[in-house]
Amino acid sequence: MLVMALLALPFALAMVGTAWVRIMNLALLYVMLALGLNIVVGYAGLLDLGYIAFFAIGAYVWALLASPHFGLHWPFWAILPIGAGMAGLFGIVLGAPTLRLRGDYLAIVTLGFGEIVRIFLNNLSAPVNLTNGPKGITRIDGLNLAGWQFGRTDHWLGLVVSPPLKYYYALLALLLVVVVACARLERSRIGRAWAAIREDELAAQSVGIRTRNLKLLAFAFGAAFGGIAGGMFAAIQGFISPESFVLHESVMVVAMVVLGGMGHIPGVMLGAMLLALAPEFLRYTVTPAQLALFGRVLVEPEVLRMLIFGLALVGMMRWRPEGLWPSGVRRRELHRELHRESA
Repeated sequence: MLVMALLALPFALAMVGTAWVRIMNLALLYVMLALGLNIVVGYAGLLDLGYIAFFAIGAYVWALLASPHFGLHWPFWAILPIGAGMAGLFGIVLGAPTLRLRGDYLAIVTLGFGEIVRIFLNNLSAPVNLTNGPKGITRIDGLNLAGWQFGRTDHWLGLVVSPPLKYYYALLALLLVVVVACARLERSRIGRAWAAIREDELAAQSVGIRTRNLKLLAFAFGAAFGGIAGGMFAAIQGFISPESFVLHESVMVVAMVVLGGMGHIPGVMLGAMLLALAPEFLRYTVTPAQLALFGRVLVEPEVLRMLIFGLALVGMMRWRPEGLWPSGVRRRELHRELHRESA
């Protein structure tokens, strides 16, 4: 039933408006990002506030290799692995100097890394124009699979298949691969070693776990998934600029992982979908007449949307800190901590 609902969903949304199909596509991209960050935060217990940098790297790799900017128009099956590899390499570059850091110190370093990447993308337009600076890169090639152009509207079995509909199914298939990969990693020896590092790094070292290598591996895997999502983002949008990869986006992805339930794949997916779709739902449902109930202080719809959004997050962290759909391990950990504090 779930599979049939997912396959039929874009056609139901298209009846309301194509914009909702585009919103759903962005939500699927956020789910991929959240699953990638979940490897670093949920599995290995390493707080990363600069994760959006890997999303940017994957997007710019696609843009540079599939646009008139350098006159290159490589196929997607070559660009996606390169984007994932470049993002994974930068993940190792970020992880190497932070191996001894944890908690707030690690968060500060990763936050700085995300800002450094964005600033570099914003300024690498001279003396050699690599990224076109703040103007961004335009006319990026879309996905082309076996001669089927995803950026073109087609007719199939009497149905109008628009570009957003095509990208929805491409993203759904790619997301399935990411989910399977994350599940296999979680159940593997590497996943169990990450869990040991998250619980007690010194104890993990004492039983022979190479924490240094496994931390770097967590950063690399998480960054690679972010790079894949970034490449698809560039293909869908057809235009990217450094303003798409600001700190706010990193914070949103971290909130998705925490809200859904760190370390639990279904929970992370739920948190990502809720935080990606809730602001857009409020954008379409909150009217100026409803704003009048709040007086003259909240005169902008965006203010009310963010107020509701923030209150919901605060309430969740206050009454359900383990997340909406936590794993059993995470729930037991928090309960033990609460009992210890109360004692």
